[in-house]
Amino acid sequence: MIRVGLALLALAVPAAAQDFSAGSEAQSWNLYAEAPARFEATVVDPLCMMSGDCPADCGGGARQLALLRTDDSVLVMPLKNNQPLFTGAPNELAPFCGAAVEVDGLMLTDPDLALRNAYQVQKIRRQGDAEWTKANQWTKDWTARNAGADGKGAWYLRDPRIRAAIAANGYLGLGPEADKAVLEDAN
Repeated sequence: MIRVGLALLALAVPAAAQDFSAGSEAQSWNLYAEAPARFEATVVDPLCMMSGDCPADCGGGARQLALLRTDDSVLVMPLKNNQPLFTGAPNELAPFCGAAVEVDGLMLTDPDLALRNAYQVQKIRRQGDAEWTKANQWTKDWTARNAGADGKGAWYLRDPRIRAAIAANGYLGLGPEADKAVLEDAN
């Protein structure tokens, strides 16, 4: 328990207001407290780092992954990729498990919100590689897993898991009868 506490304390140390914007080509998303950030890091499994539970391939896509920044050993949490929804960071990082990479994206930090080192990865490449990979793999992976979910609208309107949850629990999570009552009140 002490080891985990010390690890968490080490991760909580601020990055001393370092500026990682040099060379960044990240596109602004007009997110609150965003700043362009390009840096080198190692792709890690944070649960493995803190608990010693270390499955092969950083959990094979079943875990959130992180970036251990080379310059200052700060753990950066990529919470989204280069797509509109807050999804996809593990899909982008999984092929680079344990590898030294360079990333370019947006860092979100605001002490008033206790927000520190949340990252939107837009591009990634192995250190030394010339070509960047655009961070948009999540939708490709979803499409491959859900080949029968054709139709109009965004992916989440067609996702079989989401449709099954709505059918069972309603849109509000309170059951179809609760949805019906709300819709009747709205009219």
